[in-house]
Amino acid sequence: MRRASFSGMNCSVAQTLEVVGEWWTLLIIRDALFGVTRFDDFSTRLGIARNVLTQRLDTLVEHGILIRDPYQDNPVRYDYRLTDKGRDLWTVINALRQWGDKWSAPDGAPVELVHTGCGHTTTLEPVCSECGEHVDRGSVTVRLGPGAGPNSPLPER
Repeated sequence: MRRASFSGMNCSVAQTLEVVGEWWTLLIIRDALFGVTRFDDFSTRLGIARNVLTQRLDTLVEHGILIRDPYQDNPVRYDYRLTDKGRDLWTVINALRQWGDKWSAPDGAPVELVHTGCGHTTTLEPVCSECGEHVDRGSVTVRLGPGAGPNSPLPER
């Protein structure tokens, strides 16, 4: 079953989902962030069908999230490495991981982040890029941005 396309929506969330919204894609990115680079390693770790993995990797390369780096000539085989664009998904993956740890991991977190600076287990907390204060949904307002058009994702009030 083919899902609907969000390509016509003027919404950054919808446009992001066009690229990374398929569930295998986020798991591939998670593994790439953990250091996995080889097709067979992705396939084995995820238990994903090879044709599906090929499609997802091709999409990630097409959108500049991964690059192919040949490591063997005959036959040609590639390492799949994250670009800056791909590494920027780290905060997205960690937000999903933290949500899952809280709401879907009754036995506790499967993995933890340890801050190398202090050695303590940590969670990522959003802060204002200007003043450094903690930010949550109740401490911000949403307004139209410079890219807003007639089909803004904001509801009319």
